[in-house]
Amino acid sequence: MKILFLDQSGKPGGAELCLIDIAKPYRETSLVGLFADGEFKNILQENQIPVQILTQKSLQVRKESSLFQALGSVGQLIPLVQKVAQLAKNYDCIYANTQKALVVGALGSFLSDRPLIYHLHDILSPEHFSNTNRRVAVTLANRFASLVIANSQASKTAFIQAGGRSEITEIVYNGFHPQTYEIPMSTAQEMREKLGLSGKYIVGHFSRLAPWKGQHILLEALSKCPEDVAVILVGDALFGEQDYVQKLHQQVADLGLTNRVKFLGFRSDIPQLMAACDVVTHTSTAPEPFGRVIVEAMLCGKPIIAAKAGGAMELVENEVNGFLVEPGKSEDLALVISDCFHHREKTGKIAENARLSASQRFDVVNINQQIAQLLLRVLPIKP
Repeated sequence: MKILFLDQSGKPGGAELCLIDIAKPYRETSLVGLFADGEFKNILQENQIPVQILTQKSLQVRKESSLFQALGSVGQLIPLVQKVAQLAKNYDCIYANTQKALVVGALGSFLSDRPLIYHLHDILSPEHFSNTNRRVAVTLANRFASLVIANSQASKTAFIQAGGRSEITEIVYNGFHPQTYEIPMSTAQEMREKLGLSGKYIVGHFSRLAPWKGQHILLEALSKCPEDVAVILVGDALFGEQDYVQKLHQQVADLGLTNRVKFLGFRSDIPQLMAACDVVTHTSTAPEPFGRVIVEAMLCGKPIIAAKAGGAMELVENEVNGFLVEPGKSEDLALVISDCFHHREKTGKIAENARLSASQRFDVVNINQQIAQLLLRVLPIKP
């Protein structure tokens, strides 16, 4: 099967990490086309996945863009669409992995007469997207896509509520390599020492630093937890959110938490850092479409405390394989962290339940088989 994958980003976010695993089985015959250069291209090349940068001009449409702003980007799209349409004639289908890729891929699909697959990694809701962006995504998917792959029931539901066609939409969760998260205890202890947190109860938060990711809620909760509890914040600001980072540093100082919080920035050694944690938190204030960090924590055998909204509710069953708290409630979060701190044996059993179930439920081999079956169902059979 020959697939032209499209993605808008040069940076390896959750959708891009998912694409790596989807594209690997097809790397001998397929191509990933990117709309921006960057680290993501390097990671694809490291995995022997053919990649090509299709444009040097950044597309100026964002999630919150208005109709006027969207129309202003049409001039940028024309040469990119033409290039995609020409490339697509050498492939069996176009696989759009992001919303901007959907726009370009839909038009390229029409011009090249190739089927379009849209992998929906977002919740198309007012909290995340402007009305214009939601209408564009739904209209193009309905008109041109042979298949929409939603990464959760939450994503599928939002797509249908926005007007998307249910009959072309299927749910496939993100896939993971469980062995990647099997970190020796000695490595975890070494990491704790490097962090200068030996003897501390470490709470990890893994996400870009942004208001809706809720790091400020975790810091507020930390101020209500036992003194031996410390927090590591892994990630940094994107998309002009540096003001929020400054506010977080100020919040740490105001709450007297300077010796209990470490800002680690972007890191590539996520499994090792998670292994060093005693618990991992997910504190998004708006519903997440999936929640990659939740599954990663489970695979590391770490208790996960997640915000009770969106895709997280499909991944976590409260006090069975993790914990759920109401979004934005720092008091509730503090209570659960403190309970984990005081009842480590019970918490450890819950974390082990999570590890065992996640290693089966989200194994990338099973996930890729699901996607392959869906592709075979919608693509034309060649003689």
